[in-house]
Amino acid sequence: MKLSTALRVKPDAKVRLNKIDPGFSGAHESHANAAARLDHNLDRMTELQELLYAERKHALLTVLQGIDAAGTDGTCWHVLRSMNPQGTRVTGFKQPTPEERGHDFLWRIHKHTPALGEVAVFNRSHYEDVLVPRVHDLVPRSVWSKRYDVINDFERQLTLQGTTILKFFLWISPDEQLQRFKSRLDDPTKQWKISDADYSERGFWDAYVKAYEAMLTKCSPKNAPWYVIPSNHKWFRNLAVSEIIIDTLEGLKMKRPVPTVDLNAIRRKYHRATEE
Repeated sequence: MKLSTALRVKPDAKVRLNKIDPGFSGAHESHANAAARLDHNLDRMTELQELLYAERKHALLTVLQGIDAAGTDGTCWHVLRSMNPQGTRVTGFKQPTPEERGHDFLWRIHKHTPALGEVAVFNRSHYEDVLVPRVHDLVPRSVWSKRYDVINDFERQLTLQGTTILKFFLWISPDEQLQRFKSRLDDPTKQWKISDADYSERGFWDAYVKAYEAMLTKCSPKNAPWYVIPSNHKWFRNLAVSEIIIDTLEGLKMKRPVPTVDLNAIRRKYHRATEE
């Protein structure tokens, strides 16, 4: 079974993350075993993104969410780096600014969605507004509980305009998260990433899991599915994300556009002398 099928959250499925093994790695036993396949995938993603950019009939929005240290930054670096920056934009959504708080919660999101021919990557996204406010009780339940339907309508609007939406939830275990925090503490090149908040937020692990489960359950329609990516193994995370992106882009049946000028006329005008 393809990973794009096995890891996809079906519409109306009741997601229980404790039933999904974050250490799952499919048919691949190790990084070395999967390295050649990932290299092949990155080359193929480059080809497909070039087609998307040239044809300009589709857009791709890739959403990355995950518990702290799950690897949203790493996925951008190791997978999406294969795409040409000329047609790709990565946006990271942090705490809203005062100006953003003065508008509806999707106001800051919409202007970063991709135009036809573009790939947009959201490193965290509009889904933050059904996660942090819920877990930390920043707004009443009557407010955040209505946002699921608003998000579904927003994403439906995007798909009607030609945007294909892929949403990846990177799933790691509490032990793996703690180990990654320790690695950051011990590695001078990564110490800038660590903070007290990383550890204090671990106390809300169960609350975050419930919030993520609700997000995955309520917001995975056919037109904008979620994929739960087992991410204890970074190499498998990268492989899975790349394969799902490839399957999706290949499914668009894109074609290189035909020339809009008379090529033979250009050859006769500019190349006759050199050919003679």
